[in-house]
Amino acid sequence: MPSVALDGEPVPRTGDLPEASLAELGDRPLGFYVHVPFCVTRCGYCDFNTYTAEELVSRDGTAVASRDTYADQAIAEIALADRVLAGPRPRVSTVFVGGGTPTLLAAEDLGRILAAIADRFGLEPGAEVTTEANPETVTPEYLSRLREAGFTRVSFGMQSARAHVLGVLERGHTPGRPEQCVAWAREAGFEHVNLDLIYGTPGEADDDWRASLDAAVAAGPDHVSAYSLIVEEGTRLAARVRRGELAEPDDDTMADRYLMADTVLAEAGFTPYEVSNWARTPEGRSRHNMLYWTGAHWWGVGPGAHGHVGGTRWWNVKHPAAYAARLAQGSSPAQAREVLTAQERRFERVLLELRIEQGCPLDLLEPPGREAAARAVAEGLLDADAHRAGRAVLTRRGRLLADAVVRDLT
Repeated sequence: MPSVALDGEPVPRTGDLPEASLAELGDRPLGFYVHVPFCVTRCGYCDFNTYTAEELVSRDGTAVASRDTYADQAIAEIALADRVLAGPRPRVSTVFVGGGTPTLLAAEDLGRILAAIADRFGLEPGAEVTTEANPETVTPEYLSRLREAGFTRVSFGMQSARAHVLGVLERGHTPGRPEQCVAWAREAGFEHVNLDLIYGTPGEADDDWRASLDAAVAAGPDHVSAYSLIVEEGTRLAARVRRGELAEPDDDTMADRYLMADTVLAEAGFTPYEVSNWARTPEGRSRHNMLYWTGAHWWGVGPGAHGHVGGTRWWNVKHPAAYAARLAQGSSPAQAREVLTAQERRFERVLLELRIEQGCPLDLLEPPGREAAARAVAEGLLDADAHRAGRAVLTRRGRLLADAVVRDLT
């Protein structure tokens, strides 16, 4: 949940959505994203909307927001969502709790939030329920309580297997802990476990990245996410790069690391179903992320969380204290929204669907975009067989240049 502020139009105090957007509710799946904005410390590369305990204390030492009361606030927003989305609607197919560090909340509090969604909206049979987890904040007992509460999937932030790389990122866990967490999650009954990795950290060598990939595969998850490091303005990492203490990540190195990841993971039986995500089986794919990439509906709960229903996208106020105050007043915590035009929605479909294994239909493209798609096939960026079948599907080389391909096609 990035912390970048966005402009938009005002949202009604009630949080009501346009009738045209609500009319689309039955057309596609419905999910919930729950943002937990708390962290023990802020990692040097992080630009997400997160807060440490010290950042949530006023000058007189009074806490302006607390982990202890957060579940009740999230449940209040779920009640608001129930009212706004009144009428015909599907049951919830996916719930994703992200952060921040969701596992700083008691497992029982995460369970109460999930129960509120289930009570208000109902869960589809076999619904996917995921939480992110910091390896240092969970124990076997904690993971067992999460599983008992109804969570079906857990994603651990591993980032690297090398201590010096974790040090540059300012991650709090020790090498080996994420792998131990995978074993604990399996023992607790989680069928689906993800490890998140980051490549391109200053000071990371090829051997370091290979060691991280090997360690992740050996841990036995059924899903791996691998993201290139982005140096975000305003972070401590950006300041260190600006001062010359650390080198700026190199594009050629990033490409080599991505190809290494794709090779190692493919050899271990993983398939890249999205540019940055690999799964061992179709069942292991993140259904919640697929909901985003295919333009479905979701309600975002929590400070700074984004939601989307039927072409209307909105985002909540960022600070936990402001979020709590809005809900205490009986108001929507939404800060602003935008109602996408048909052209904007078409562009987003191309942007998002092109990233997934199935690609996007060629008939989404305007004539210049279809001409660009034909050129991309000739350049080895789009799959020729898929193109003949009427779809734009990235090749392995195309995945390396996905952003450039999207620009050409749109």
